[in-house]
Amino acid sequence: MIDTASPSQPTLPALYREHRGWLEGWLRRRLGNAWDAADLSQDTFLRVLASPQPLADIREPRAYLLTIGKRLLCNFHQRRSLEQAYLDALAQLPEQSLPSPEQRWILLETLHALDELLDGLKAPVRKAFLWSQLEGLGYAEIAERLAISERTVKRYMAQAYEHCLLAQL
Repeated sequence: MIDTASPSQPTLPALYREHRGWLEGWLRRRLGNAWDAADLSQDTFLRVLASPQPLADIREPRAYLLTIGKRLLCNFHQRRSLEQAYLDALAQLPEQSLPSPEQRWILLETLHALDELLDGLKAPVRKAFLWSQLEGLGYAEIAERLAISERTVKRYMAQAYEHCLLAQL
């Protein structure tokens, strides 16, 4: 592919050539892993590609890439933490009760989707929703666990349901 843009009109290939190595190095130092750093670096540039912001509007490309990279790094750590919690829960099960590798993958993907769906909810709202949906707790039990009123639990649940409905639009 020929890069025909003038210096005032940056292109994604030029941005990639000039900053990929720097971004990947920054990610590698934080992750301690070249493979994950390369993946997150690629994901960063995919986000740039999908962004509605024109490349010509980017005045500080490294700051822009770093902002995206930091968000992806945060998501990466959250995902790993969720995976580790799932593996820890599996380790507590008797061997005959363990799901098959296919079932584990499906469950893990479902957990990731649920985590992504609930992302953005405040912690107590998220806890109330999960306790209600996954543990079957009633509003009184949730209120007691969170040390809040049942009325607040109802408000939290309404917020969570609204968030889930809007996320599907």
